[in-house]
Amino acid sequence: MNFSLLSTASETTTSTFSALLLPLAMLAILYFLMIRPQQKKAKADSQMRSAIEVGDDIVTIGGIIGTVVSIKDETMVIETGSDRSKIRINRWAVQSNITPKETPAETKK
Repeated sequence: MNFSLLSTASETTTSTFSALLLPLAMLAILYFLMIRPQQKKAKADSQMRSAIEVGDDIVTIGGIIGTVVSIKDETMVIETGSDRSKIRINRWAVQSNITPKETPAETKK
């Protein structure tokens, strides 16, 4: 029998497997270090924006600080400053909600 042909076939399979293993490992690392945290942050931001209520103090992505006066589908009106000027903004323009919220653990005490 020709054993050199069998050993060449197994070496080819091993080298093909090892050649595919490195790119797959790199993709897995890329997913867990970059893509997954970004998706979690986007989901948390979306939940924060949907939980905004009238009376909450917010900060927009432009740095405007105001109190929510009214909310419609995708827009909201905020009141800024002591002169009570009102600005209509899109919901996606909210960077953070600075109104302190009670957690369920705090309400039980």
